[in-house]
Amino acid sequence: MADSLMRRAARARRENRLDDARRDLVEAVERCRRGVPDAVLARALTRLGQVERDLGNDDAARQLYHEAVGIYRVEGDVLGLAHAVRHLGDIHQEAGRWDLAARCLEEALDLYRRNALTRRSDLANAVRSMAVHKEETGDLVQAKLLWEEARDLYASLDGPLRRLLGRGPNPGVAESSEHLARLTSPG
Repeated sequence: MADSLMRRAARARRENRLDDARRDLVEAVERCRRGVPDAVLARALTRLGQVERDLGNDDAARQLYHEAVGIYRVEGDVLGLAHAVRHLGDIHQEAGRWDLAARCLEEALDLYRRNALTRRSDLANAVRSMAVHKEETGDLVQAKLLWEEARDLYASLDGPLRRLLGRGPNPGVAESSEHLARLTSPG
């Protein structure tokens, strides 16, 4: 039943019905706490955490992601852990907690790089988060290298199907290119 609630919440989030998504995910988390395997609870927590972020409730989101991180560590779900830790790092970064953000983002990037099952899109997002962190904390040399890597990873996701469907420019490539232009322009 928790899975159906999570699917319904995902649909509501896509339709920008965040209150509905939140309601369904709160119910999913409550049901998971009553005997569903921890892996399902961790997934529900991260989804609820994302909705809380969408709603601007970063403290609630941080607590949810923190709990999910603990579960993923115990369960040994490396990719789930990497995903949750990256989002936790993004939350810390947005709040200006630079040291906590750095630890989370470094761990997420390391977990993704060491796992052969990592999707390129997940790695690209983790590299992007670290590039933002390095740029915001003044390590512009590392930021440039990371933005270049992020751009290349995002570009590698542009397969023939994307071109055939006529979708617009890849937003990851565009964002990376904008940051690189700023970092390399004199002045």
